[in-house]
Amino acid sequence: MTGLTRYILRQCFGVMIFVTAALCAAVWLAQSLRLVDLIVNRGLTAELFLYLALLILPRFIEIVLPIGIFIAVLFVFNRLSSESELVVMRAAGLGPLALARPVLILAALGFLVMMSLSAYFLPASNRAFKDAQFEIRNRFVSSLLQEGTFTTISDKLTIYIGARDNRGEVLGVLIDDERDKNRPVTIVADRGLFSTVGGASRLVLVNGNRQQYDRTTGKLSILTFDRYTLDLDTLRDAPVVRFREPQERFLGELLVPPEGLSPSMQYNFLVEANRRLAIPLSVFGFAIMPLACLLPGEINRRGQLKRILLAVGLAFAFQSLSIGIDNLASRYGVAIPLMYLLNLLPVGLGFGILARRGIRFGLRRPSYVAIAAS
Repeated sequence: MTGLTRYILRQCFGVMIFVTAALCAAVWLAQSLRLVDLIVNRGLTAELFLYLALLILPRFIEIVLPIGIFIAVLFVFNRLSSESELVVMRAAGLGPLALARPVLILAALGFLVMMSLSAYFLPASNRAFKDAQFEIRNRFVSSLLQEGTFTTISDKLTIYIGARDNRGEVLGVLIDDERDKNRPVTIVADRGLFSTVGGASRLVLVNGNRQQYDRTTGKLSILTFDRYTLDLDTLRDAPVVRFREPQERFLGELLVPPEGLSPSMQYNFLVEANRRLAIPLSVFGFAIMPLACLLPGEINRRGQLKRILLAVGLAFAFQSLSIGIDNLASRYGVAIPLMYLLNLLPVGLGFGILARRGIRFGLRRPSYVAIAAS
């Protein structure tokens, strides 16, 4: 690795780290604010909040890292051009492909990070996040209840609360329990209070009634109460093994899915596996696009605004097409190869543009060396 390659690589790497960290922090903070309500109004611990917030971080890195590489390459090479460093490098015999060498090294590092995310860290974090959600739903029923909203605790259990007062009581409680299909139960109460006794969660209801309808006999039983205690532990999901979605599966599990899956679920596994393999390739496309826009042609010391806008527009179009093809592949199998084609297309076109003048991947004195003398 030459000194110039290390010089460019060091600058691109530094800018990439800064941009990626800044974008991840902004997106992570915005998404984490949605979890703050679990602490402020739902009584969960700060440790659980931090745990959940850290688990959603890998999914943002997967989105932000290619953008960070794109911005880093665009910024560094535009600065090298504006400060006439590119003129000196070209006068020394470095062609566009030689100047692209440090960018390719940076893209290769980004590719390794993206592959590690796809193969392990992303499914591991998604799996842990879903497990934590499942545990919260089972252990902290009160934390899930939103005022003025029908909250579905499980498939056949819905709880509604009208409001909460400053003492922690809930007002206007309605519970619809249809876990027993033959005997659905509806409980209505003026107010209630969540409490914990001996590690078990309780909901104490005041001034209400319990209605149970027997569909076999057609009879309706109504129990009016002044005080009624509901054991929330009985509202938990059945202790069965939770099915893990494709986003929670490791790459090996997606490529060799377990037996007994429905055809639609097998297809979802196939799409997720190909998406995990195709997305890391986008790093090379995002790295090559700025070079293909900035390096060819003569260097204009007055600025390259048009070329910068062209690179940004191409990156936006590339990202939009990628999202569209992902959605298309989720419904039609013939679109799966397009995920790879789209990610490899900018690489092929970029190298074609950079090599159009016939400059080799190395040193060669170009015909426009007179630029440096001017």
